[in-house]
Amino acid sequence: MVGELLHRGPDGTGVYLDGSVGMAAARLAILDLDQGDQPLSDAEGRYWVVQNGEIYNYVELRAELDGLGHSFVTTCDTEVLAHAYAEWGTDCLDRLNGDFAFAVWDALTRELFLARDRFGVRPLFVANLGRDFCFASEARAILRHPAARRKLDAAALAEFFVTWGNPSGRSSFMDIRELPPGCSMRIGTRGAEPARRWWDLDFSAKLEGEDEELLAELRALLDDSVRLRLRADVPVAVYLSGGLDSCAVAALAQRHSKRHLALFGIGFEDERYDESRYQLAAAAALGGELTRAIAGPTLIADLTRVVELAERPTLRTAPAPLLQLASVVRESGTKVVLTGEGADELFGGYDIFREDKVRRFCARDPASAMRPRLYARLNEYLGKDVARVAPFLARFYGRGLMETDDPLYSHRIRFANGGRLVGMLQPGFLGNDRAAEIAGERLLERLPTGFAALDPLDRAQYVEIVTFLEGYLLHTQADRMLMGHSVEGRFPYLDHRVAEFAARLPGRLKLVGLHEKVGLRRAVADLVPPEIRSRKKWPYRAPIGVKLLTSDDPDGLLDLLEPRRVEAAGIFDSTTVAALTAKLRAQGPGRVGEADEMALVGALSTMLLHERFVAAPPPARLAVPSKVVERSVGPPGVASHAVETVA
Repeated sequence: MVGELLHRGPDGTGVYLDGSVGMAAARLAILDLDQGDQPLSDAEGRYWVVQNGEIYNYVELRAELDGLGHSFVTTCDTEVLAHAYAEWGTDCLDRLNGDFAFAVWDALTRELFLARDRFGVRPLFVANLGRDFCFASEARAILRHPAARRKLDAAALAEFFVTWGNPSGRSSFMDIRELPPGCSMRIGTRGAEPARRWWDLDFSAKLEGEDEELLAELRALLDDSVRLRLRADVPVAVYLSGGLDSCAVAALAQRHSKRHLALFGIGFEDERYDESRYQLAAAAALGGELTRAIAGPTLIADLTRVVELAERPTLRTAPAPLLQLASVVRESGTKVVLTGEGADELFGGYDIFREDKVRRFCARDPASAMRPRLYARLNEYLGKDVARVAPFLARFYGRGLMETDDPLYSHRIRFANGGRLVGMLQPGFLGNDRAAEIAGERLLERLPTGFAALDPLDRAQYVEIVTFLEGYLLHTQADRMLMGHSVEGRFPYLDHRVAEFAARLPGRLKLVGLHEKVGLRRAVADLVPPEIRSRKKWPYRAPIGVKLLTSDDPDGLLDLLEPRRVEAAGIFDSTTVAALTAKLRAQGPGRVGEADEMALVGALSTMLLHERFVAAPPPARLAVPSKVVERSVGPPGVASHAVETVA
């Protein structure tokens, strides 16, 4: 099982055995390179911990615990975690500033405790298989258990297609679930207790005060977040996209870093997707060394690896270039990068927030002929074509226009686009033709008490965070692509102090008219060059959908969409898939619409998922432990001891 996770931790494998309990960890060595091998325990050897991720404020926690009488053997954050649990129990979670998924085994009470960070940056899957309870950072490890079923979960796939996330906590595979972000659970002699939410983002209480005071506090929080995330015993680099968010992070990191700051960016041969001009301007202003990875001809082949790492379908091709970029980072010898994820969700940067605002404005006067002209402002990238497609835009954004009381109003159009894939599924595979509707119902169950009373922008932000950010962006584009090349991503905007402060900011510091992220722009104005500070939000995209239809497909990916392969898999209706591919080929390069491309990529990635994990999984990869800890457990009342063997 741990052999499946060696890409996440190639620097050593530790195993802990305690009677009927076993835990293993594949380590990516970032702190205390010599002594930080897991599992680690407190001084008494009662609490044993394995962790994926980092506790960034471990230095402060260690000092506090030292003052309470705890003694330490390493300088590793995982040992601090063991002592924090020993001192404060589950309440230690509120004290942690980090991106983590960890397990604590209490050798005395024979209880296991699992917890996941606030936004779910690090993955954690669980399953009850026969008499065994299993957990792992990726589902592939659990699939190696003898009792695991290699079968796709149709309801989970429908949920992915519609919401881009998994609010129900399902994985792509039957019987395997994902512990939701900000949740924990306990497993004892009586079995597993239900997951408990220990944190959620609260948009209800707004801050008061002068704008400049609020923005100064925001700047201080972001600065400290970057400072903490530079803690490592290996070099830390920064992803530079060419936008405001990553440029601000890089500038703050440059101020705090004691090492030469390396910068990495992705580029494209197609200028419609390339941001080279802005990346080079930012690097020049920072005085940093920029290494650019140009997304090349292997992007199509990389889609296979994307699905293997993500363990779920994708509706976008954007993860493939990021996988290539992670490869370049690792080849440079770098293990840690800071990135700008989370800023758009927290500060109102995405078009979906502007769309919601315009649609609500139009709904207040549905007979107006002038108001729908604002839809063109949402699609300025179309240039001269905007006027030509104006009637289409009015119909597109007009769907469900008057249903403004719908809690998911802001996202219904996106959900409808993804829901198209649900209609392509075989009825026999799906088993319920209300899957798209049910996916929305599960999301409604995830919404917090008092959600309906929130401002529309706050509602849209919350839904975006629990679907797109947690369910797709952090999962499929961030952690999984980085860890595919053994690189750890750190996300300063997702420091819980920054996020909680952002949630409480008044709307006037987020979206003003159709101008996005106005508060963040003001807070970091002195950190970024003027041309980047004034630059409009540029969506990150990749052009693989078109390439799939125009290349010679040397890897034979499109063979997976041939009718005989589709029918054999039993997932999609082969006639519908064939009609889609024929339509896209007939349209030709450059004329493929976004909805059609999403359907193509969704169908192909689902077939790849089936091929790699169900139909033809690769042979098991075995790990050779470099550290083994085995406890000798005596009868009640007799002391037990642990014997450690290091190879």
